[in-house]
Amino acid sequence: MDSRRKELGEFLQVMRGRHAPEEFGFPAGSRRRAQGLRREEVAQLAGISPTWYTWIEQGRAVNVSAEALNRLAQTLRLTRGERAYIFELAGR
Repeated sequence: MDSRRKELGEFLQVMRGRHAPEEFGFPAGSRRRAQGLRREEVAQLAGISPTWYTWIEQGRAVNVSAEALNRLAQTLRLTRGERAYIFELAGR
């Protein structure tokens, strides 16, 4: 299961990187270290704590609920296939 958690975290990181902050009303800013949304921004949009989202991305042993996965999928505008993939990786 550890490799699946790690893969889920890496996938979510890639998915948040493909969205411009301006798409969600956040300032683009020149101080961003990486392209895309920050972890804190994804957490805010999905209605989960930044710490919890960070743990998911880091592949820590947390039990991610189906509701949280749905909110992340909606926030990151995942396709049906991508949504199914994160559910599979999370063991849901």
